[in-house]
Amino acid sequence: MRYKSIKKELFESNRKRLVKELKPNSLVVVNANDVMPTNSDGTMRFRQNSDLFYLTGVDQEETILVLCPDFPEKKYQEVLFLRETNEHVATWEGHKLTKDEARALTGIETILWTSEFWKLFNTMMVMGDTQFVYLNSNDHYRAESNVVTREMRFVKACLEKYPLHAYERLAPIMHKLRSVKSKFEIDLLQKACDITESGFRRVLKFVKPGVKENEIEAEFIHEFIRAGSRGFAYEPIIASGKNSCVLHYIENDKICNGGDILLLDVGAEYANYNADLTRSIPVNGRFSKRQKDVYNAVLRVQREATKLLKAGKRYFEYHKEVQKIMERELIGLKLIDRKELKNQDPSKPLFMKYFMHGTGHQLGLDVHDVGNMYHKMQVGQVWTVEPGIYIREEGMGIRIENNVVIQRDGVRDLMKNIPIDVEEIEEIMNGQR
Repeated sequence: MRYKSIKKELFESNRKRLVKELKPNSLVVVNANDVMPTNSDGTMRFRQNSDLFYLTGVDQEETILVLCPDFPEKKYQEVLFLRETNEHVATWEGHKLTKDEARALTGIETILWTSEFWKLFNTMMVMGDTQFVYLNSNDHYRAESNVVTREMRFVKACLEKYPLHAYERLAPIMHKLRSVKSKFEIDLLQKACDITESGFRRVLKFVKPGVKENEIEAEFIHEFIRAGSRGFAYEPIIASGKNSCVLHYIENDKICNGGDILLLDVGAEYANYNADLTRSIPVNGRFSKRQKDVYNAVLRVQREATKLLKAGKRYFEYHKEVQKIMERELIGLKLIDRKELKNQDPSKPLFMKYFMHGTGHQLGLDVHDVGNMYHKMQVGQVWTVEPGIYIREEGMGIRIENNVVIQRDGVRDLMKNIPIDVEEIEEIMNGQR
């Protein structure tokens, strides 16, 4: 295992919190993700269903969690089903969890093989006084479900076999629970941020005119994997020059030229938890006056936005406040004429030419983590704060992003140690630190 073992108390606590949200006589089923194919006999690297990992800590395919808190036989109130291994599987794929290992990892006593699932599940459905069946789906507001997932195949099978049961959506409950992070989770997120910091500091000493964006990507991945990460939390954006104005640029194959800005949107994964950092640096190690002015404008917005982030505020209200701050900075940079504000189209305000995306999103087991954007922010939520200014006519995009935890009094910045000021960035790039 690349990362240190996570205490089972995290997963036991998460399951207890879930059970408190259920109706009486309920049954919950959560499936692992599929192993996704590529071409020929190839497969992508396995990525666990975040809800299943949150409830069990199991990072293995073909795993099923069943919770039936009111089932008559106590040993079946929590059941974990695992893929049964054998000598052939061990030879070709490596070690799979034993039942004893799964108990130690999850805190679940009853461990069965996946082949035994349907027999016990049928008993729970027809003999266990089950009234409400909670099934899972990927209800993220940004999701495009073009692939039929293991969860959705299971939903279809249940509806066909047991059409008269009362079905409930598990996703809203999981979103509510996962949105607020425990101390265990914040520690894991901090580790992901610390690894990201190591990668960024390495890159600051590496970047110079003439290097390719993919060489910089290689520096990051070297540092991440060496530190116990499986790699990038998401496809990294290594965008120099005019590419820094492309929000989701991922080709990472151009040469970095002196005088250009290099936008780095990169985060490390650690134990399935994710960091999400953005910094914008000068390829030649020194910001020009114009670059410095734009950078510091974004930094002021980022710091003001961080101060505004607090429990009880709604995201879209917060974002509007940040937009007004950005508008003032754009006027100061002479990108917007104050006189034109009176005649601007309210549906297409002038600032959107230069700042067209949101100020942030929740972060956790998913980079764009679950949680209702219309609900009030809460203590324990982790948010990104990431304003940016993109001046396409100048071939310069600058975004600055940190990850913060909302606390009762202000926020805790998980990236407070990562270089952010112009002077510190320049000093490190020029070997003065």
